[in-house]
Amino acid sequence: MNNKILFTLAFISAIFYSCVNDKSEVDLITKKINYPVESAADIEVLYSDSAKIKAKLNAPLMNRYPTPKPYVEMPEGIDLKFFGDSLNIVSTITANYAISRESEDIMEARNNVVVVNQKGEQLNTEHLIWNQKTKKIYSNVFAKITTKDEIIIGNGFEANEDFTNYKINDVKGTFNVNKEKNAPGS
Repeated sequence: MNNKILFTLAFISAIFYSCVNDKSEVDLITKKINYPVESAADIEVLYSDSAKIKAKLNAPLMNRYPTPKPYVEMPEGIDLKFFGDSLNIVSTITANYAISRESEDIMEARNNVVVVNQKGEQLNTEHLIWNQKTKKIYSNVFAKITTKDEIIIGNGFEANEDFTNYKINDVKGTFNVNKEKNAPGS
């Protein structure tokens, strides 16, 4: 009789231990993969306010995701142009990646982000946020602004979307550019 009980317990133990699943394997099988509901190539999006075009976004690829907080991803980069009242380009933003959080009116640009204004002043950073409600661009990572006369570097910045009024946070250095003394042949 004891052998039957031992055999039954051994059998139940074998079944119990053989049915235990590795959590990482279960997570891999049950993981939801987020696929876009829309995907488009060579897109152009116009942003307007009071029937006036304010910005134009071009991207080689756009994917729209239907999550609880929907977003649009542009994994191959963007070229964004801001326009003045007479449809002249007042600033541009380019980046290797962007994501637009539609419900928040926020667009994030990442990887090799470059902003240029009408005066030719240039901002270089790796991360930038464009708040469409406040019409501001900002970041809290390394930023370099190059003007005709100087190069300013720091951690973080804030500017209006046409990049005519800007401020660098936590300035690490300002370097004067003297082209006449440094020009070849001088």
